[in-house]
Amino acid sequence: MKPKGSQRRMQIQIQWFTIGLVSAWYTSNIGVLLLNKYLLSNYGFKYPIFLTMCHMIACSLFSYLAILCFKTVPLQSIRSRIQFLKISALSLIFCGSVVSGNVSLRYLPLSFTQAVGATTPFFTAIFAYLMTFKREAWLTYVTLVPVVAGVVIASGGEPSFHLFGFIMCVVATAARALKSVLQGILLSSEGEKLNSMNLLLYMAPIAVFILLPATILMEQNVIAITIALARSDIKIIWYLLLNSALAYFVNLTNFLVTKHTSALTLQVLGNAKGAVAVVISIIIFRNPVSVTGMLGYSLTVIGVVLYSEAKKRSMGA
Repeated sequence: MKPKGSQRRMQIQIQWFTIGLVSAWYTSNIGVLLLNKYLLSNYGFKYPIFLTMCHMIACSLFSYLAILCFKTVPLQSIRSRIQFLKISALSLIFCGSVVSGNVSLRYLPLSFTQAVGATTPFFTAIFAYLMTFKREAWLTYVTLVPVVAGVVIASGGEPSFHLFGFIMCVVATAARALKSVLQGILLSSEGEKLNSMNLLLYMAPIAVFILLPATILMEQNVIAITIALARSDIKIIWYLLLNSALAYFVNLTNFLVTKHTSALTLQVLGNAKGAVAVVISIIIFRNPVSVTGMLGYSLTVIGVVLYSEAKKRSMGA
């Protein structure tokens, strides 16, 4: 038996460790959003595909170091060609989600993209029903009404509304939801299940392979342009390196917070993160926000919280 004093010290250490993890998760999540917005909109670096490719290169390198060198998690190998094709399909959808999200940041305030991104549960419920015919409890579907209604209201009250940016943001949100549903379907068997860190290890290099030709075709001379930019302002290189590193740490801290708390805790923290990101982006970028827009976003957040509670109750029933 350990003395009560040492048990108490251990509990305090665990609490501070958890607080540190959550803080790191918040910092990396909000940091990468703010840097993406700054680079693509305020700084004028109008190359979202190249930026996404930088993220995936960093994720490939850091994943390799974390799993194969530092043994952060046990290595899970790909067991078949079919499993590889499934991971490739997920990687393609993941690329579409990240690129679309980055494109939307060129045209829309970060606060508004967060409001649209909060509708992920709505798209998840739709895709889950269409692909698995899985029905949720009626109360769960009812809670999705304020989620969507809030975005409709926020769109009407957004002073900087841009239709193409809005479409890209919706595409990014839908693709994110589609990936989560497909991941559950494609990698559902015990022999194919991969934890999020191993999945990233395999998805990131495939994403680079997909994004490289897309960058060459759609964002011609981006390397030469970036080098020219660096000669006049070296900070662009540091911005890209920091942004890319943060993109990996979003995934790492996401995994660690889930491991040391629970998926439900991460969901609750995610709801709060959206609100925090909105406030910080308004303070930093000073984008105009209407009362109608804030009411719409608040309604969406309330709907997401109610949806989480309804899901929790239906799972516990």
